[in-house]
Amino acid sequence: MTELSEGHDGPFALHLAALAVLDDRGVVVGWSRRAQELFGHPDASVIGRRAFEVLVDPRDLPAAREAAAQCRRTGGWSGVLTLRHRDGRLVEVGLRAHALSRDGRVREWLLAAALAVDVLEWQRDRAVLDGLYRRCPIGLVVHGPDLRLLRVNRAIERFSGVPAAEFRGLPTGSFLLSDDARRAVERVRQVMATGRPTVYSEQFVRLEWDPGRERVAMVSSFPMEDPSGRILGVAEMIEDITERHQAQRRLALLDQAGSRIGTTLDVAETARELAEVMVPHLADHASVDLLQPVTRGEELARALAGPLVRVGASSVGAQQPGPPHPQGEPVEFAPDTPQARCLAEGRPFLEPVLTPDWFSAEGRQGIHAPDLGVHSLIVVPLAARGLVLGVMTLWRARRPDPFEADDLTLAQELASRAAVAVDNARRFTEQQQTAFTLQSSLLPRAVPDQSAVEVALRYLPASAAPGLGGDWFDVIPLSGARVALVVGDVVGRGIHAAATMGRLRTAVHTLASLDLEPDEVLSHLDDLVLLLAAEQEEAAERPVGEQVVGATCLYAVYDPVSGRCSMARAGHPPPVVTSPDGQPAPLELPAGPPLGLGGLPFEARDVELAEGSLLCLYTNGLIGERHIDADTGLAKLCEALTRPADALERTCQAVVDSLVPAHPADDVALLIARTRVLPPDDVASWCLPPEPASAARARELTSAKLTEWGLEHLAFTTELIVSELVTNVYRYASGPATLRLIRERSLVCEVSDTSHTSPHLRRARTTDEGGRGLFLVAQMTERWGTRYTRDGKTVWTEQSLAGMFT
Repeated sequence: MTELSEGHDGPFALHLAALAVLDDRGVVVGWSRRAQELFGHPDASVIGRRAFEVLVDPRDLPAAREAAAQCRRTGGWSGVLTLRHRDGRLVEVGLRAHALSRDGRVREWLLAAALAVDVLEWQRDRAVLDGLYRRCPIGLVVHGPDLRLLRVNRAIERFSGVPAAEFRGLPTGSFLLSDDARRAVERVRQVMATGRPTVYSEQFVRLEWDPGRERVAMVSSFPMEDPSGRILGVAEMIEDITERHQAQRRLALLDQAGSRIGTTLDVAETARELAEVMVPHLADHASVDLLQPVTRGEELARALAGPLVRVGASSVGAQQPGPPHPQGEPVEFAPDTPQARCLAEGRPFLEPVLTPDWFSAEGRQGIHAPDLGVHSLIVVPLAARGLVLGVMTLWRARRPDPFEADDLTLAQELASRAAVAVDNARRFTEQQQTAFTLQSSLLPRAVPDQSAVEVALRYLPASAAPGLGGDWFDVIPLSGARVALVVGDVVGRGIHAAATMGRLRTAVHTLASLDLEPDEVLSHLDDLVLLLAAEQEEAAERPVGEQVVGATCLYAVYDPVSGRCSMARAGHPPPVVTSPDGQPAPLELPAGPPLGLGGLPFEARDVELAEGSLLCLYTNGLIGERHIDADTGLAKLCEALTRPADALERTCQAVVDSLVPAHPADDVALLIARTRVLPPDDVASWCLPPEPASAARARELTSAKLTEWGLEHLAFTTELIVSELVTNVYRYASGPATLRLIRERSLVCEVSDTSHTSPHLRRARTTDEGGRGLFLVAQMTERWGTRYTRDGKTVWTEQSLAGMFT
């Protein structure tokens, strides 16, 4: 291939072309060595002969004569002819003819010839070079060794808006801002020094007269060398990839938004994520304002109502012209502001250029701008399911280029994705609030006053798990100053778990009112859980055979008179007992199967608890966190209970602080009870023989004890109660009767016997002689009932210490 550096005329250069001189008659009068090499004729055999005879084949004479005629008419000619070699073969050449004159008359013709292949290749190269400078859409810049511009093509002219001729002789980097010019000079200097090209180097280009518009160019640089290898300069191919770069940046922002927005089901966090994604990739300042019902997780009505709340905000730094809107505070926009109109109309607004007059226009006065230098604005609605949840506002201040239509499209796409995430978070919050409301209504609201124990309670819902759990606790006063302590945990999460928990808690209250033993209570609960599971399976709420309904439970009954505690558990973690001297230990208690398995027995155990002992009941969320095993958690619980505080609430909080992380993975229910023992002086007990005189004896003993306790005002009613109960033992039971009086928050009267027959309250007819005794007892007491033991039964009553009759 003929190099362009071989001369402006390429193959027609004097040292490359085959030259011949013809006189005015077409006779050869001059012949060059290159002509001899090209056509094979030595000069001696050509000079003096007509060129048509020597070089032109008879078949090509018409074309040759036509070229000669045109040459005479115009004074020159160029084109392609087929000439004859000395050996007879035909050679296709490119030919140029120029007239030579002497004294103003044409006397001779100079012919320059070259192979047509070389001429065609040279012409293509010339066309390529001409195309690079005139028609190529990619910019071309040629730098000299002195780092001055030699030439640029018209693409650079279109890119910069400066005529190409004005670049010649200017220093490299002219018309660029200083930082961009410095990088351009450094790149050219490096290529010139090393001789190594650089390919696809991105550079940001900002022109001095248009600094607000940022362009991006792809630059490839290579050195220009002469045949000896000396570097003559550096040429650069520059492609404007601003639109491509912006498209890639938008795609990257969309991809980033997909991974960063909606990572949690939290409305405020999702709004903050949206604002942080926008800055600084699309805007200098971003704010997300949601309708107040959305922030509370409430369902929106079709008619928009309520103020906006600033939920998310992000900024690259601002010069604040006025007080900002703190996150979480209400935000008000005047009716004619883009934010108010966007919220009302549900459509976006683009303000590419903001002037001082724009802010001072009527209806926009007082609009809050995050920076003194803001010059461009986008407001888009956050809409999901046909409802506008709020608005997102984007500002540009430090970034000089204004928002464009493509930026608005991108902001709408991001806002649409975020709105779905916000709405999902809102709906999740609504569901959670409904569930927590249900659960809180099912849990005990207050601990009833009783004399047996001092109680501290904690319930901590899981912060990471979806839905709510079925953990619960209860403190149930029982007859005889006793108290039942209950902790349970239902399998699963959500509304069903909470509803099951509520049904189990109600059942426990019912069973407790029957004064059943702990193992009997758990047996009845086991039957109930099996019934609930069967109901769910029949209702197709769970797959057949999948155990969804299940629970664990620990039921304890403490008697402050004897200091004895009877406990049984169904698959529940063991309780921890801390002695009054501060020595905690897990209580060895038969584990029992979880509720819902059916057919397996439960076993109760009685333990003596000294006054001031701590009885700690809990669910497995306290000791079974994912990062620790149950044994380690139990050891940490014992460690936290080693030094109990004087105030039980502080002890309870110390346990929570020691074992529960900031964001527990499971619900935690904790119940700590400090035992009390009734003083012996507040309890009186007598054994009465099964004879008619026992009723009178009971009245005497009761009257004397009440006088001793200063409760003479209760003597009359209590004597009637005692007389009736002891008489019933004499009439309907066998064996001796035990009478016990307990003075605590109320006056408790108990009569025990060895019979398991149950007394029933009925309304006697006017003709009946008996049947009114229990009716009178019920009328004169606050509560009464019967509890059964392995040895018989006890009929008990409770009276207010204020007395029934005064």
